[in-house]
This record gives sequence, C-alpha cells and structure tokens, in this order.
Amino acid sequence: MSSGSSTLVKGLDLLRLMGRYPSGAPAAVIAKDSELPFSTAYRLLNSLVASGFAEFDADTKQYRPGLVIFELSSKVASARGYDGTVLPVLQQLSATTNESCLFAVRDGLDTVTVHTVDGPEFRQTTDPGDRLPLHVSSMGKAILAGLPEHEAHDVIEQLTLQPRTERTVSSAAELHNQIAQGRKAGYVYQSEEVDLGMNAIGAPVIDHNGNVLGAIAIAAPLFRATKTDLLQHRDALDTAAYQLAIALTTIQPRG
Repeated sequence: MSSGSSTLVKGLDLLRLMGRYPSGAPAAVIAKDSELPFSTAYRLLNSLVASGFAEFDADTKQYRPGLVIFELSSKVASARGYDGTVLPVLQQLSATTNESCLFAVRDGLDTVTVHTVDGPEFRQTTDPGDRLPLHVSSMGKAILAGLPEHEAHDVIEQLTLQPRTERTVSSAAELHNQIAQGRKAGYVYQSEEVDLGMNAIGAPVIDHNGNVLGAIAIAAPLFRATKTDLLQHRDALDTAAYQLAIALTTIQPRG
C-alpha cells in the first residue's frame, strides 16, 4: 500500500472514530483512542479541519465532526429513499405503540441506525449513525433472519461475537438457534444485549424479490414493557415493515 493511500485510510478511520464524540474531544483523547502517535493524529485532525470534515473549537481546544459530513449523509439518505420515507413510518409506529421505534440497514457485518423516534415517555438508547455488530441488536438479528439460510450461516461464521453486555449472545450455536427461531416467527427479540435494562423486538424489511432492505424495531425499558408487552404490537410492527418495503422499493431515482 502506498504511503498516500495509507494516510487516507488513517484519516478516514480517525473521522469514523470522531463519531464517538459528536460534541467534540481534545486531540490527545482522539489520538489515544486511535492508537496513533499524537503527532500523526494531530496532523490528520488538522487536515480534516482544512477540508471541512472536522471543526476545531479554539476556546475548548476540541475537535468535532464537521458539517460536510452532515451534508454527505443527508444526500446519501435522500438518494437511498431514507429521507422523508422511513421517518413517517417510524413516527406512526411510535404513535400506535407508545414506544420508541428504530430503523437500521446492514453494512457488512454491522448494522447502521438510519432513523429513530423516541417514545413519548422514554428515550431509546440508540442514535442515528450508531453502528453495532449484527449479532447484538434485534434489528441486526432480524436482518440475519431475513437472509437466505445459507447466506445467514456464512455471515454468522464471520462474526467475532464480541459481547456488548454480559447478556449479549456469544455462542455461534446459540446465535444460529436465535436466527432460526426468528426466521420461523417473523421477528427477533433481544433483552439487555445492547444496553442493560432495555429490550426490543425487530422485524426484517424485505422487498418482493426477497432482498433485505433493513430492519425495524420497537424498543422499551424492561420496567415499562417486557417481551409479552412488546409482542402485543406485532401487527403494528409487521404493518410498518410492509410499508417500508413498499416505500423503499418504489422510490424513483432523482434526475
């Protein structure tokens, strides 16, 4: 790999890492998290600032993601049909269930949250742009359950199954079992695997050709809604998944 391309990869990795600190962080913190020498991280950060991908606050001495990232993400969301299509469905589902609702898509071995709508009483713990391994959340597992069995098997074998909490599934055999059950039931349930005290049910969003477009979920704190409570919203969840499948496959490309 040439030094130029290596520098680009390091800069992009640093930019992704900055997503952990949307309000900003000092160069020393970002350098430590990136495991880069401070001088290298400092140089890359200032290159990102010069290109508009990052901003530097001279008063707080902190770096944060720049508005160019928002501009690009907005264009991607619009081009893929997420902008103005997913959010109304989530808002309706939240109004129907009185709970928080989320939509995520697959990116390799991860899910990336696209949109969220907080319930009227309790805020869910996932934000747009959050990335999680497929085995962790109800949405990730729902995406796996929506894939053809052989493809899901191949993906699961690539997962490292690193736990996020002590409740996160860490056995490939158990994950295979969960996905098989989810494929049969049409939904996947997770309890405290993403965050302690939270649970959720998720369903895949699948188009008429069988392509998995993403997954939708209803999430709530356990003290407010258990699995039994969440399953009372199965019809609403399935309806929302169907609406998204129709909407996302009928988006016309913009000229």
